[in-house]
Amino acid sequence: MKKSLLLFITLIFGSFLNMNHAQIMTLENKIVIGSIDSLQSNVLNEQRKIWVHVPNTLKGSKEKYPVIYLLDGDAHFVSVTGMLRQMSSINGTTKVPKMIVVAIPNTDRMRDLTPTHVENGKRPNTSGGGIKFMDFLENELIPYINNKYPVNQYRTLIGHSLGGLTAINILLKRPHLFNNFIAIDPSLWWDNRRVLNEATNTLSSKSFENKSLFIGIANTIMNTEHSINTVEGDTGERTNHIRAILKFCKAIVPESKNKLNFDYKYYDKDTHGSVPLITEYDAFHFLFSWYNIGEKFNIIIDKKTSTKKALKIINEHYKTISEKFGYTVPPSEDLVNQLGYGFMNQEKNDKALAFFKLNVENFPNSSNVYDSLGDYYVAQNENKKAIDAYTKAMETNGGNDYSQEKLDRLKM
Repeated sequence: MKKSLLLFITLIFGSFLNMNHAQIMTLENKIVIGSIDSLQSNVLNEQRKIWVHVPNTLKGSKEKYPVIYLLDGDAHFVSVTGMLRQMSSINGTTKVPKMIVVAIPNTDRMRDLTPTHVENGKRPNTSGGGIKFMDFLENELIPYINNKYPVNQYRTLIGHSLGGLTAINILLKRPHLFNNFIAIDPSLWWDNRRVLNEATNTLSSKSFENKSLFIGIANTIMNTEHSINTVEGDTGERTNHIRAILKFCKAIVPESKNKLNFDYKYYDKDTHGSVPLITEYDAFHFLFSWYNIGEKFNIIIDKKTSTKKALKIINEHYKTISEKFGYTVPPSEDLVNQLGYGFMNQEKNDKALAFFKLNVENFPNSSNVYDSLGDYYVAQNENKKAIDAYTKAMETNGGNDYSQEKLDRLKM
């Protein structure tokens, strides 16, 4: 089984890599991972830029994607988009779904990412605009993204430091805006722990069913006499930041009966500045633990597994995904295509044909699914059926260059 699995992976990834690398978007010899957009905010009375990453899709695809909204967007855009691509696409990996990233660069960070106004005793500041920023998200930015980009209604919010405080505050006050919340070393000490104290009542009185929260905690007690096991008993200002987070994680959330899907992790080797990347990685695994097909993949490709059972497994897996997302998600076009080629290379022709036809059924507007079906028929020396499939590929959403080349060769 192990040997056949390795062979299958080699075959499947070999054909996938050729396709996937070609899909990286380039422009004038530059690698492009996103675009800069903007909208006028009447709530904030300013023009707001956003950085947007949209996954590369096959021509003709009408797929819609979950969305990540990323606070402090200019600081984290490159790392998050790169991580997502690695976890959703590279080498056939499907740990998480492909997602659109909407990064929100700051114009006035202190204003937008603080829930209350606090004087610092030194100079005037603009803190306390958090409610207006929520209004901007709910009434302007999210509708703008919904109208312009191929998104669905499944949304994740990521915030670090004051952004993490904002993420938790939105969870408490407007949980309907997002399905998932990632709060990275959140500044719950703000304004004498105002949000932390409000959370005590909110989390015990409201239902957060179908909402998920992951918190990453940095080691901000380095160079002190305390450890993570002793810091909660301290009363000093230097440890206030981590103690506030620990109180939220260990006391409030686990003891409440709010049905919030929650986890947290302490990173003893990471500082406040370095913790975002590893937190996001672990958070994606936690939030989307149900997405990856995992060990079911081994059963699907097992030689003893019938075609009928293989189809049932993949269809049931995506039925579960659909239930989690709250809308119908067909089996991934990319994954099914890879499986089809893998079976074809192993001469498991009944499985190969069944999976190629599954893609045709689920994605009738994709030129590529007919091209793959044509490749199958060529391998079986069924040239007439191959010509019909390539012709259909050229007739669907403007066709593609590679199908036309294959069609021309068959007609010579």
